[in-house]
Amino acid sequence: MLQAQIRKNDRLAMLLIWVVSFVIFAAVVMLGRVKVNVNLGFDAHLFALFNAVINSVVSILLVAGLLAVKNRRYLLHKKIMVSALVLSVLFLLSYICHHLFAGETRFGDIDHDGIVSEAEKAAAGGKRLFYLIILATHIPLAGIILPFILFTAYRALIAEWPRHRKLARITWPVWLYVSVTGVLVYFLISPYY
Repeated sequence: MLQAQIRKNDRLAMLLIWVVSFVIFAAVVMLGRVKVNVNLGFDAHLFALFNAVINSVVSILLVAGLLAVKNRRYLLHKKIMVSALVLSVLFLLSYICHHLFAGETRFGDIDHDGIVSEAEKAAAGGKRLFYLIILATHIPLAGIILPFILFTAYRALIAEWPRHRKLARITWPVWLYVSVTGVLVYFLISPYY
């Protein structure tokens, strides 16, 4: 096993993790109410494509990280998981930019008027229901996974391996689900950008 990278301070870690998680959650919630109209010089939906690419890479890294730890390659596991965390930070920044500059897109809104008419719903067919079901699971899980990721990383950084493993058994599958469904959401919604 690897040595501790930071000194244990559960009170400070808990405070920082909850504050960071709350601030990010609040910022994402506020995005639904704010759109900045500026000419970026490129299509703001490129941020969404970038997010899908990042989520794809994070999904691959999560699987690689699991394989590395199962093969007792702990240093490789650490490097992979740190990479997944760094990419997730880039994802959050890009996600915020996408929603700030592109606004909200509604599945099936062919004419981009912000309203999905009955005719548009009919044209979208069963894909719309599938999309809404995926989105209904993706959004809440994406909202709650951040503190789990941070607590799991903290337990690794202080070398509390039993607690790290226990948390990772919850965190890893949810994080993987969120990253994979993030890519799926992009492919389903992107025709309506």
